[in-house]
Amino acid sequence: MGDKKQKALREPMPKQKVKERIKNFNEVALGYTEEQARKEAERCLQCPKPLCVKGCPVDINIPEFIKLIVEGKYIEAANKIKEDDILPRMTGRVCPQEDQCEAQCVLGLKGNPIAIGRLERFVSDYEASNSEIQVPAILAKKNKKVAVVGSGPAGLTVAADCARMGYEVKIFEALHKPGGVLAYGIPEFRLPKEIVGREVETLKKMGVELECNVIIGKTITVKQLFEEGYDAIFLGLGAGLPRFLGVEGENLLGIYSANEFLTRINLMKAYKFPEYDTPINVGKKVAVVGGGNVAMDSARSAIRLGAKEVHIVYRRSRQEMPARDEEIENAEEEGVIFDLLVNPVEFTGDEKGWVKAIRLIKMELGEPDDSGRRRPVPIKGSEFVYDVDTVVVAIGQKANPILLDATPGIKKNKWGYIDADGETGKTSMKGVFAGGDIVTGEATVIAAMGAGRKAARAIDEYLKNGKW
Repeated sequence: MGDKKQKALREPMPKQKVKERIKNFNEVALGYTEEQARKEAERCLQCPKPLCVKGCPVDINIPEFIKLIVEGKYIEAANKIKEDDILPRMTGRVCPQEDQCEAQCVLGLKGNPIAIGRLERFVSDYEASNSEIQVPAILAKKNKKVAVVGSGPAGLTVAADCARMGYEVKIFEALHKPGGVLAYGIPEFRLPKEIVGREVETLKKMGVELECNVIIGKTITVKQLFEEGYDAIFLGLGAGLPRFLGVEGENLLGIYSANEFLTRINLMKAYKFPEYDTPINVGKKVAVVGGGNVAMDSARSAIRLGAKEVHIVYRRSRQEMPARDEEIENAEEEGVIFDLLVNPVEFTGDEKGWVKAIRLIKMELGEPDDSGRRRPVPIKGSEFVYDVDTVVVAIGQKANPILLDATPGIKKNKWGYIDADGETGKTSMKGVFAGGDIVTGEATVIAAMGAGRKAARAIDEYLKNGKW
């Protein structure tokens, strides 16, 4: 009986104490010790037909790497993961395992599923701390060139897989540092940038070239890439254009898109101002509009930047929030206040043009909409106002039109994203593939990586036979 009970209990993840972590940008989750990792790994039943693998978008051999942990073979376990996932230190931290591989674990039927993400993080961190960067085996060089637009999770995955196959690969990144959303969108306390840098170094050691500050569609066009000798092009530029509410006063000073707010903090190191010369203005009272992971990241960043009071303003209930439960819980622990079932209808400013108040209306939930969540409906006569110094709008992103406007041969869907085949990433333009958020809209890091893997296989097939 005791053994069964033990199998049901998950090994908890150590974290920084709340009073300490709200004053720094260091990683909150501290990771498993060796003892904790082996104890958690020993819970795995090693199912003959592991459902967890089916829940993984990149098909990691989960039982095998967990078995290697039990045997104390941590570097071998990390290498087993890297056969399918080139970015395990990242996915172990930010992938929503609870909705994917862990959701399929049979232990979850009567207890807690195996902490697959935490184990993935443990072995990849162990490998990084105890060995040099390990370069995957590369096949014989092929006389073909692949251009990858964007260095986010989809682009990095395509670049890695194509380099493994022997193709000459070059990544073009619009920003001044590689990583895409991994670099600009996820705070240091969730994903240290040192990790992103190391994963990029792995690609460089594989022979992948990288050029930053290149905006495809402005600096150089897709047509010109073909003229320069690239045989296939992958577009993994993400969905980087912020959405706004479209309400009066939204252009006031002190109102940020989450893109700008987090990019200033994460990529441009505003949290270290004046050591770094990018400032960020955060007043005493901050409102973050939205209920996803980006909203939680923005709210938790504002706490660390010295805000006295930070509110999440969300038009649905807690149950409908798209953010990970873990991130919501961390935000609550850190003092973020949740104002649910309310929505902004107007922002007002002072005589200098700075936001000073937000007018909200109460909502109630109606019938489910296309997302499957109950639609929020305004309650007439329920408007109220409260004062704010800073507002962050974190209600999602859409496709940046720069590249697509400059490339009319690539068909878009009705939402403005690239119309690409879901299994191959093929677009309407011969030799051009696409994947990740620029095709699906906002999704997860691991989903983008899964799309990248499919596209890399399709690129290989295309370059071998020339068929479209």
